[in-house]
Amino acid sequence: MARGAAERQQETSLYAAVKRHLEALGYQAKGEVCGCDIVAVREGEPPFLVITELKLGFTLELVLQAVDRMAAADEVWLAVPETRRGRDQDSRARKLCRLLGFGLLAVNLARDRVVVLVEPEPYRPRPNRPRRTRLLTEHRARRGDPALGGSTRQPIMTAYRQRALDCAVLLRDGPLRPRDLRAVAPDAAAILLRNVYGWFEHERRGVYRLGPAGLAAVAALAPPPLAEVAA
Repeated sequence: MARGAAERQQETSLYAAVKRHLEALGYQAKGEVCGCDIVAVREGEPPFLVITELKLGFTLELVLQAVDRMAAADEVWLAVPETRRGRDQDSRARKLCRLLGFGLLAVNLARDRVVVLVEPEPYRPRPNRPRRTRLLTEHRARRGDPALGGSTRQPIMTAYRQRALDCAVLLRDGPLRPRDLRAVAPDAAAILLRNVYGWFEHERRGVYRLGPAGLAAVAALAPPPLAEVAA
């Protein structure tokens, strides 16, 4: 049996439980109507139409199918087998369903039950003000656009790193006090004390110098020699 046919046969194992669930809610449910796995209707003026798509896992294909059904239905549900650690248990998948207005069902065949994970209703994420503030603060503090989006294998040029580099550039010429660096970094004292990148060393009380790691970081900022550029 071809893989697609085998998967389709297994998806039908979800049908009976989901059908019973919908009919318990007052719908008349029928399978494979105009390409939809389940179409359920509750009579009225106008009738209320629900489409449910069945899949063996929460996949992009399932979401795309649901998106395609939205224009024809009053509600769209996704139904997948219940798992312990699968996508049905992933809070991000549930948030996606809420964001799109889909319902999400988990079918436990062993216990012959259907669990409603997400109701199909409009959703707006609860504002995360601390995170929003961090994003706005970092965006405004960065000079220019120093980091390529999608970078994962190199240090990100944050606003903090920019200020630390500014301090390192000034310390390259010799030891200084934090107050001597405030023009480029108002929080210079904290930057030198925390020494996040290991660039700074104590020269004496209240005075800092640039260490080997700092010298290397500053050297990396320098443009390549003209000979290299010509090559």
